[in-house]
Amino acid sequence: MKTRTLVLGGIRSGKTALAERLAGAEGSGVVYVATATAGDAEMAARIRRHQGLRPAGWGLQEEPLQLAGVLAVEGGKEGPPCLLIDCMSLWLSNLLHAGDDVLTAQKSAFLDAVAGYTGALVIVSNEVGLGTIGMDPLTRRFCDELGWLNQALAQRCDRVLMSVAGLPLTLKD
Repeated sequence: MKTRTLVLGGIRSGKTALAERLAGAEGSGVVYVATATAGDAEMAARIRRHQGLRPAGWGLQEEPLQLAGVLAVEGGKEGPPCLLIDCMSLWLSNLLHAGDDVLTAQKSAFLDAVAGYTGALVIVSNEVGLGTIGMDPLTRRFCDELGWLNQALAQRCDRVLMSVAGLPLTLKD
């Protein structure tokens, strides 16, 4: 089994750049698993910027909801690739908008798939537990759900890093 790594950090903390370096160092093919959807022009520009920074030889899977399915397909390949999944906060947002039944089923399936994936994984997520309490119920629920998801991922990952100002801090190794 290859290393499963969770990379946490705040907005513009350098977490994606760190995750990309880690995935590239795995020595196997890399498939970038993007959870973002371009709902507006600003988000589309962010996605294009990220795409332009990735190495040309990396594969790409765009999946806003069913991450467990991506892990199943990629894990079924001979010598499964390193999957760089970016990011949990956007994925969770997609799930919250899809409804509670979808959230519950997809989260459970994904956590099981993470535990069983035989290739390397690098998972990116925002750390939202260091900020203020949201003013509205949806924001509070998002922060709660993401905190619980990050905790569950940290339990399943061999290594947990936090990126602060572009510098990696080791939380678990």
